[in-house]
Amino acid sequence: MKLPGNMQGMMAQAQKMQARLQEEIAAIRVEAGAGGGTVSVKMDGNKRVLAVKIDPEAAGDAEMLQDLVLAACTEAFNRAEEESKKKMSGMLGGMGLPPGLF
Repeated sequence: MKLPGNMQGMMAQAQKMQARLQEEIAAIRVEAGAGGGTVSVKMDGNKRVLAVKIDPEAAGDAEMLQDLVLAACTEAFNRAEEESKKKMSGMLGGMGLPPGLF
């Protein structure tokens, strides 16, 4: 099915914007820590863990270390999610879409 010229142009523009948005989200980098910096986690905008740093002094208490790693991962995920939403709302805001659509 062939779309009218204006619709084709709008669809092409939307596809370019989507590709750019995906690139910008992938480029997001966040870092979150727990236990006063005992554990830190770096994550990208696609919510992939890029690095985990653990203070060697925390290695003695496995249960505490597990809790700190979980807390740092959760915080990094939340920060990455927040940054992704900012990118999306900034880019999609000018398209006149209804609020809450994304």
